[in-house]
Amino acid sequence: MDAAIRCRGLKKRYGDVDAVRGLDLDVRKGECFGLLGPNGAGKTTTIEILEGLLDPTEGDVVILGRTWKADEQALRERIGLALQETRLSDKLTVEETLRLFASLYPRGPTVAELLAKGQLEEKRSARYETLSGGQKQRLAVACALAGDPELLFLDEPTTGLDPQSRRGLWDLVLDYKSRGGTVLLTTHYMDEAEKLCDTIAVIDHGLRIALGTPRELIASLGGTQVVDFAVEGTLDVAELEALPSVNTVRAEADGYVVTTTRLHEILPPLLAHIEGKGAPLTRLATHRATLEDVFVHLTGRQLRE
Repeated sequence: MDAAIRCRGLKKRYGDVDAVRGLDLDVRKGECFGLLGPNGAGKTTTIEILEGLLDPTEGDVVILGRTWKADEQALRERIGLALQETRLSDKLTVEETLRLFASLYPRGPTVAELLAKGQLEEKRSARYETLSGGQKQRLAVACALAGDPELLFLDEPTTGLDPQSRRGLWDLVLDYKSRGGTVLLTTHYMDEAEKLCDTIAVIDHGLRIALGTPRELIASLGGTQVVDFAVEGTLDVAELEALPSVNTVRAEADGYVVTTTRLHEILPPLLAHIEGKGAPLTRLATHRATLEDVFVHLTGRQLRE
């Protein structure tokens, strides 16, 4: 496989705490690879090791066919990094900031091209301190592109941004990928992962627990439709599983989640069953299965928990 990133048996230990516990990953060149996990899952530690910011306790990491130990300088010239929050000089203008970053690399886009990539032409003379949150993040990604990298690391790049700013960054990432670039992305937004990622790895407690395309992961639920409901009292999960057209049932603290491929067939017997049990319905909602459903099914947690 033509891999941009390859790691095997990756481990990181802090005293008695195992942050990463034997992770294997392969990221193909030209794809956007999403790394998803709840807080404390080990994804930040993993991405910092892949970026060459941390040394692993054990395991092998190969980036663009090279290792950090032997080829750090060469790799720094071939990758770009945009963190969740990047702090740049308040007094420099957007153009001055991009010119500074461009001067650090032997090759790369012109300042004018970087301004266009970040959709910042109208802000070229504005000081960093005057920019909005979305403009600062677009500038951070434009700086990450200053060396014309083959591989771009984006660590929660749209956290805290308004919908318009988020979509502006999505366009930037999609444009970069369309020109053959490879992206490793962490995000707390499932719609973002579905929109941008070709492949997604879900990690929890330092281990990879699922891997596939968004469509494959959603299909792994066993149903394309989800029924989310709650009642007064409790129901028997085994009895719910025995109802027609039910694929899976999951009991949660505040109700039940049922997956199915035939929503129109499941609702009448489900409602009849609930009525027959004398458990008044307090909530009923249906939706197409999403990555959020997959994530909760795998980890028992929302992504932001």
